[in-house]
Amino acid sequence: MKRVSMILAAAVVSLPLVAVTATADEVQQPVFVDGQAQPVYDPIDVVREDVWVEAGVDSDHDGVEDVVHVQVVRPRATDDGLRVPVVYQASPYYAGGNPVANHDVDRELYVPGKPFAEITWQYQDYFLARGFAVVYAESLGTGRSTGCPTTGGENETRGATAVIDWLNGRAEARTADGTEVSADWTTGRTAMMGVSYNGTLPNAVATTGVEGLETIVPIAAISNWYDYYRENGAVVAPGGYQGEDADVLAEYVYTRTDREICRPVIDQLRERQDRLTGDYSEFWDERNYLNDVHRVKASVLAVHGLSDWNVTVSQVAEWWDALAEHGVERAIWLHQSGHTDPYSLRKEEWLTMLNRWFSHYLYDIDNGVEHEPRATIQREDGSWMREADWPAPGTEDATLRLSPGGDERGELGLDRLRGKPVVEWLTDDAGKTVEDLVDASVSEHRLSYATGAATMPVRLSGTPSVRLRLEFDRPAANVTAVLVDRAPDGSSHIITRGWADPQNRHGLSRTKALRPGVPYWLSFELQPQDYVLAEGHRLEFVLLSSDHDFTLRPAPGTGIGLDVGRSMVTVPVVGGEKSLRGAFLRG
Repeated sequence: MKRVSMILAAAVVSLPLVAVTATADEVQQPVFVDGQAQPVYDPIDVVREDVWVEAGVDSDHDGVEDVVHVQVVRPRATDDGLRVPVVYQASPYYAGGNPVANHDVDRELYVPGKPFAEITWQYQDYFLARGFAVVYAESLGTGRSTGCPTTGGENETRGATAVIDWLNGRAEARTADGTEVSADWTTGRTAMMGVSYNGTLPNAVATTGVEGLETIVPIAAISNWYDYYRENGAVVAPGGYQGEDADVLAEYVYTRTDREICRPVIDQLRERQDRLTGDYSEFWDERNYLNDVHRVKASVLAVHGLSDWNVTVSQVAEWWDALAEHGVERAIWLHQSGHTDPYSLRKEEWLTMLNRWFSHYLYDIDNGVEHEPRATIQREDGSWMREADWPAPGTEDATLRLSPGGDERGELGLDRLRGKPVVEWLTDDAGKTVEDLVDASVSEHRLSYATGAATMPVRLSGTPSVRLRLEFDRPAANVTAVLVDRAPDGSSHIITRGWADPQNRHGLSRTKALRPGVPYWLSFELQPQDYVLAEGHRLEFVLLSSDHDFTLRPAPGTGIGLDVGRSMVTVPVVGGEKSLRGAFLRG
């Protein structure tokens, strides 16, 4: 059979569509116009096949190598010699999930598979029509794959990576009847893409440096599992899933037919995740892909919602910074929505970007996508902007100081408080939400400090942080810091927040009890953000203890004292301190 070269595919970039229409004795070649693959194949006329790829790991410890169930969907022309690249989505969710119960969070602080169906995806027809195969793989321990789910463990990475090895002739696969099968229909050039867990697996696989993975598109993806279920030593939950943890997620996706073989693995996972102290450990280090960014060879098109409180913005921000440090070709889309795919937000523009990205990195089309501004950002009014990078160029940290009056509204400004030390106290009550406490005009359960009204817009871009001088009346506490936009009519919007366990003040891996009445320094970052504070609005800093929706919820009563004059809030501002001084008359 005639083999189609990548050079031939690239050569038709500047030609009209009619120039590459197939004759009776040749296979239709991919067509590119303005740097984008064109729909020249029938997405219904496809070859669909199921194979099981050897994973190179025995995670269920049954003495037999795990296998990954893979479903391939490719243009029919690949049976006639056309070789195409692959858009690959690995997922633990294709077989659905099990009913599971989350952990109880109202506590004191520490001193069987569904019938198989064809897999499909909203992007499938779009890619097939344009000369890409679509490949789906069920993560280990799910669906028709063997092995065990371990919520980001190394075995899951190896299972997903094995599929790329098979696509490039380095791993073996078999059909259901045991017949060995190769992927001779593909060029081996592969992109991984997906949302949430399906976007996290591309991050994981990219850090192996596997040959053949040319690019990834992680959407709302995790780069460090510790920061998904923990934060600065505190046990936290993904937004909307209070009490979920690594073991709960593993139980949810454990959908392979054998419902008992992975019990010891999940039991060990439950023990090692350590919901008692929240400390960083070897368990979490295995699940920290930031450790291995130096191995990433694939380009990265990252997407995240600035309102995503399931997979928080720190996951993409830290990944983005690490990629930059190691010179990885990259671009980022940041939108105003939550845990979602841009397909539902800006479909046509997103598909254009995706098409150009894949045409370049999978077909070597010289369309300049790698030289364009890296950052595409949606603003609060729904408009979109492009910038050279993110955080925004010209961003500098500026430090804000506090003045007394936090039970109502103390002042937040640029000048240090003079005079005798002032310590203001709050009393923890996990039954009250952050939103309720932010909007309370007076409260014993939070401390609040606000700037004057902004005389011009102020843009925050990056990661805020706090350095607090605190004392406690008990040996354990939660600490929650919140930045708020206060509108002229008094309504509020939470810009960002962050959490910490002061027992981890000396490091994430070390818990040390607090001594009541002894002051401590506690520094930690809030979730990154890109936000414009409008003219006439005030910026507020709110301190509280437990966060009803995210942290553990101990019984009310813990007291926290804040040394107002020695504490500070640092915000990343476009234009730095000069911009703040221009916007806020006070300070």
